[in-house]
Amino acid sequence: MKTVDEIADAMFKMVSDATGLKKLKPTDLSKAMIETFGDDCDKKLCKAAIRELVNSGKLVYTYFGGSFLELPHREGAAND
Repeated sequence: MKTVDEIADAMFKMVSDATGLKKLKPTDLSKAMIETFGDDCDKKLCKAAIRELVNSGKLVYTYFGGSFLELPHREGAAND
């Protein structure tokens, strides 16, 4: 069985790669991880990984006609 950290790292990479191209829903991430890791991953593990990513501030929930997970946005003034 994969660890929560391994799943979280894979999810973070997937969201990072999709930034600017496609918005990913939590269910999209879970399905992709289960497809990638097979029996080493389940929905419960995916939920824990998403919770860890959001609580650590690596990903944020956004809402635009549905809930999506994205990298936190930087405001223009924050780039100074």
